[in-house]
Amino acid sequence: MPKKNKIRKIKKDKKIKKTKKIFKKKIKGLKDKKTVTSSQKLVNKNTYTPEVKVDIKKIKKQPTEKRLYDVKDFVVYPKHGVGKIIAVEKATIGQIEIQFYKIFVEKEKLTLTVPINQQVNLRPISSTNQINKCVAILKSKPKIKRTMWSRRAQEYDQKINSGKIYELAEVVKDLNKNSDIIADQSYSERQLFEKAYERLKSEFEAVLKVLPEEVSKKMDKALGRNQNVTEAE
Repeated sequence: MPKKNKIRKIKKDKKIKKTKKIFKKKIKGLKDKKTVTSSQKLVNKNTYTPEVKVDIKKIKKQPTEKRLYDVKDFVVYPKHGVGKIIAVEKATIGQIEIQFYKIFVEKEKLTLTVPINQQVNLRPISSTNQINKCVAILKSKPKIKRTMWSRRAQEYDQKINSGKIYELAEVVKDLNKNSDIIADQSYSERQLFEKAYERLKSEFEAVLKVLPEEVSKKMDKALGRNQNVTEAE
């Protein structure tokens, strides 16, 4: 074999050996990388904590507020006025035990059923001091508003159904005409006046524990109604 060919062959062999070495190193690096990632996976798998499932239990009893009222107590339901608790009863609806008040509103001959956990809608009847303040409101001068009657009627109706005794007294005072003559008031005015008057009167009766006639006299005197009758007395 000529010398030149022999040198070429040696160089070629060296190149092949070098390429093989580089290739082996690359394969080894890839293997090491695979082992590292697989070991990391194992570590992550071992340290993984699954989400804990929360057992949802069915509510067996109705959530209740602190009970404030007993049988025979008077309460005020804003949309209907003064009522008397005639019973505290229980019922099971959809596997939930519910307690509720039965309230009789005498003026409307109506029995209401109010769940105890909704007693936020109720309020206790006023104190004697609050009744005295109402009398003072009835004695004060009515507020004269120049707005349209439809808007004023809406405001009066909201005050009547608010359940607030001072607002009720203000409606009675503002719509009072100092007489029982029907011509002095429009039909809608008289309706609102009578509604507010009766609501206020029923609370006066429950607080003062006097006959309806006595309450009417007290309120009419404060309003200045039937002046001639009161002066004669």
